Amino acid sequence: MSFGAALGALDDLRRAGCRLLIIEGGEPFLWRDGSKSLEDVVQAARGRGFARVGITTNGTLPIETSADMVWVSLDGMQAAHEANRGPCWDRIMANLAACSSPKLYAQVTINRTNWADLPEMVSFLTGRVQGITVQFFYPYPESEDLWLPWAERRLLLEQMRVLKRQGYPLLDSDRALSGLGDNRWRCHDWLIANAEPHPDDPGRAQVHYGCYLKGRAAADCQRCGFTAHAELSLAYDLHPGAIWTGQQVFNFLGRA
Repeated sequence: MSFGAALGALDDLRRAGCRLLIIEGGEPFLWRDGSKSLEDVVQAARGRGFARVGITTNGTLPIETSADMVWVSLDGMQAAHEANRGPCWDRIMANLAACSSPKLYAQVTINRTNWADLPEMVSFLTGRVQGITVQFFYPYPESEDLWLPWAERRLLLEQMRVLKRQGYPLLDSDRALSGLGDNRWRCHDWLIANAEPHPDDPGRAQVHYGCYLKGRAAADCQRCGFTAHAELSLAYDLHPGAIWTGQQVFNFLGRA
């Protein structure tokens, strides 16, 4: 979207009550509109009163930003990651090592092809990033074969809970990790909003309120794996672990 459309989206989100902004893509570090770059969007969000601004990137470009936190998407260890994204692992690892962000996180989307990598990956990333968050692949049309069956999902979630108790930097709360095993947590999807280019007018943005799947695919709540939705909903319902995860991830106990 254009810079003007991005500003309009920020204004719409701010009026709707949003205070946490995560800039995603495509690849955000590729974005330009004339002389404007991603850093101009970060500063515009700060000027509009967003409490925290984060970025999700594929990590193949230098991770240079004043955003409060950065998530780098990783799809398993090198073989699994490059099977999905091509030969980019070494470049990403170099960019991770060079990044000066005080809040550098890895974000792992778990699917049928990479789930067995997770314990090794958590150990490998410890010391390279400040934290690791996960979500489970949702079975979008024509990619249902990547959805991780329940037996493997529950096994992995229990392994992750053990790793978390051992002190590895898994940021997702124990309550969310246990709740994703049967998806009985109560979803407050109105806590989420998404902005994207308007399909009919590149000069403005289109904002969706509610579930991330809205406008993308039919929502099957029983197969949901969006951990961020679970954490927000559990925090809203005053589960202490989810609230503490928010404090850790967004550093609300730090600078204003």
